[in-house]
Amino acid sequence: MFSRLKEDIDTIMLRDPAARSRLEVLTCYPGLHAVVFHRFAHRCWNAGFHWLGRWISHWARFFTGIEIHPAVKLGRRVFIDHGMGVVIGETAEIGDDCTIYQGVTLGGTSLYKGQKRHPTLGANVVVSAGAKVLGGFVVGDGARVGSNAVVLKPVPPGATAVGIPARIILPDAPSAQQGAKQEFSAYGITPNADDPVSLALKSLIDNAGRQHDRIEAVLAALDRLGEHLENTPNDPFDASELRRLMK
Repeated sequence: MFSRLKEDIDTIMLRDPAARSRLEVLTCYPGLHAVVFHRFAHRCWNAGFHWLGRWISHWARFFTGIEIHPAVKLGRRVFIDHGMGVVIGETAEIGDDCTIYQGVTLGGTSLYKGQKRHPTLGANVVVSAGAKVLGGFVVGDGARVGSNAVVLKPVPPGATAVGIPARIILPDAPSAQQGAKQEFSAYGITPNADDPVSLALKSLIDNAGRQHDRIEAVLAALDRLGEHLENTPNDPFDASELRRLMK
């Protein structure tokens, strides 16, 4: 028990630059307190004392603002930073070295008992503030969930999920898929994590600009060759009129 507690404290010291001493972490970090409470509640739940497990988790929620169902499977070195408003549902599973920020919900979309209703987080996953991960799917090792994202489908290892509903941004380099070895990124901020919809719109705008430039080049070439368009019943626009309409 004490070795796990020391491991958790060392993890917080490593990931949070605001942590100035182990005593501060031990006494002032509700995320750590919630994890410790959960270990007791989880043992009671697995031993068949379901009411006692729920009672312990209820008091943990009262003291920390973090709600973790006692049936949740929690890995090692899980860091719940700030933590207020975090809700983790009954069938959720959280892998080693995960980081969860305030306002996160790991929820379910099914009302059927006995089913896998809540998500499974692989190792080294970062779920940013306000994100909602809803459903019984897997978020792969080393994945990132952006702030306020609503994730409704699996996230591949090393990928980033952003937006409502979340869109998947795959990593640029294969090395980024090496989950637990990936460098920690606070709030899931990763380089080159542009929204795919924004990238698509930018591509369309750039393409429209290139087409406009090509049409201008064609009209300029026609002017140089003296081949001006004439106004006829079948061709009512001249080059100047076409150029005006293109602007």
